[in-house]
Amino acid sequence: MAALFVAACANNAPSTGVYDPYEAENRGTHEFNKDVDTYLVSPLSDGYGVATTHGVRDTIGRFSAHLALPNDVANDLLQAEFGDALHNTGRFAMNTIVGIGGLFDPAADIGLERRDTDFGETMHVWGMAEGPYVEMPFFGPSTSRDTVGFFVDVAMNPFVVIFQDPTQYIGIVAYVLDSMGTRYDYDTTVDSILYESADSYGQARSLYLQNRRFELGMSGEDVYLDPYSDPYSDPYEDF
Repeated sequence: MAALFVAACANNAPSTGVYDPYEAENRGTHEFNKDVDTYLVSPLSDGYGVATTHGVRDTIGRFSAHLALPNDVANDLLQAEFGDALHNTGRFAMNTIVGIGGLFDPAADIGLERRDTDFGETMHVWGMAEGPYVEMPFFGPSTSRDTVGFFVDVAMNPFVVIFQDPTQYIGIVAYVLDSMGTRYDYDTTVDSILYESADSYGQARSLYLQNRRFELGMSGEDVYLDPYSDPYSDPYEDF
């Protein structure tokens, strides 16, 4: 964690193109993640999907997203997005009381839809570069900045920090079940990336960086990436 934080802080490379100095290690982690998906995640998600209805999976997804709202509010404040902080606070209050702890979403019916954010975005707002691309074991594509942000968000989560056993594990269980439901619902898409593309690592890296940069408000050449291009190739080698 300390090394990743230093890398994110010290790196002056612009958040454009692909910056992947640890590609060899990342590809090893990617193969590990594919094995985990093949032998554990995919079979479990298939079983979970067959055993539940779409409505049940949606309910668990809403509950998991509801538990993340306090983190959204904290990051809104750190980003000086006070309007979003008030908006998300109102959503959390209504869905806690009227939506039975977030199982239902009456707040969306009056325009209080979730405005999600995270500590990785907070660091982006503070001017920190995204740093090297990183593939996290079990969690997949990231950057050094977003990896630090992920663990800070976990540490900031009041349902993990404040509550005691076994209550503090409710959010973790909801997150895992929601992830299983997402894997099941997008089974065809995920399989096409991991098992049918010419270079699943390059494809996953490209998709992650494009989507993440778009979420952060970047556009144009900063967003579009060719998953099959070599970031270290010499553009003049054919001349």
